[in-house]
Amino acid sequence: MGRLRMAVVGSGQIAQVTHLPNYLGMEDVEVVGICDTNLEAARVVAEKFKIPACFGDHREMLETLKPDAVTICVPNQFHCAITLDALERGCHVLCEKPPAITADEAQKMQELAEKKGLLLSYGFHFRHSEHVAVLKQKIVKQELGTIYHTKVQWNRRRGIPGWGNFTNKAMQGGGPLIDIGAHMLDSALYLIGYPEISYVCASSSDRIGRRGGTGLMGSWEGNRFTVEDGLFGFISFQNGTSMEIETTFAVNQKERDIRGIRLYGEKCGANVFPLEIYGEADGQLINQEYPFLEMRDWHLDCTRNFVEACLGDSQLLVTAEQGSYVQKLIELLYQSAKMRCPVYIK
Repeated sequence: MGRLRMAVVGSGQIAQVTHLPNYLGMEDVEVVGICDTNLEAARVVAEKFKIPACFGDHREMLETLKPDAVTICVPNQFHCAITLDALERGCHVLCEKPPAITADEAQKMQELAEKKGLLLSYGFHFRHSEHVAVLKQKIVKQELGTIYHTKVQWNRRRGIPGWGNFTNKAMQGGGPLIDIGAHMLDSALYLIGYPEISYVCASSSDRIGRRGGTGLMGSWEGNRFTVEDGLFGFISFQNGTSMEIETTFAVNQKERDIRGIRLYGEKCGANVFPLEIYGEADGQLINQEYPFLEMRDWHLDCTRNFVEACLGDSQLLVTAEQGSYVQKLIELLYQSAKMRCPVYIK
């Protein structure tokens, strides 16, 4: 294959700020078309980025252009249907995170990609960070020993997005867990190797969101806030490892934003974003920092990996199977919070 013929579905912020600039900067990618249900919005973006064709219907675009690959940048509710349409027409797919609304949808997407022999990946760009890569190698080499507990966190003080569909459950499937928390959850699960889940226990709150107000990311209306503003959970895995998760759009804390992953191992512990290792040597406690690690554009690394995989020059870092696992755990956390009791996996 020469240049990868890429089509983009969705002309919103993530397409304009991230995916289109990235693809247009790659010599081995040709952006052949863009689609949006708002055809005028698609026309504006096509003109801005000098994309030769625009459409108001993704199926028409797929049938007309027959691209090699498709990038999907639409609300979560539409991820599954558009991904399945693209796969049916022989296209590799990079879908923005999360994979879908439900675990069943993510599984259908995975199964069709496998059946068609096509690549399906998701925009979990934090996974592509050099910090995660270095720590993963240390884990593989057993430098941390057995990891017995993990803490996943992304909390904002008043970071409810005042635009888009982020507060609309029907469109997004949920709030911070399925949005920002999914990034930390994905990276943590990659680091610990996707162990079998034993049980999940979670609680959630919408007390701040339902009040409405103005925060660090604009204003929102309380009567239109239908997602959680925070979810707090505990996961037990069959191998004895456990995980805590805290993820909020709005919480009364001092800091504007707290994000990170902590791993507790028998030999060493670690924190990611930024990477630090905590342990002991020769009877002394040591803390090792990694200031020399680059802070690359992880979005660019994500799209670059997808393109190289489509061209046969690399392996996908984020696979469809891994996406299905993340979606399953998200669904279990929401289920436990809704039922207000643990969910056990048989």
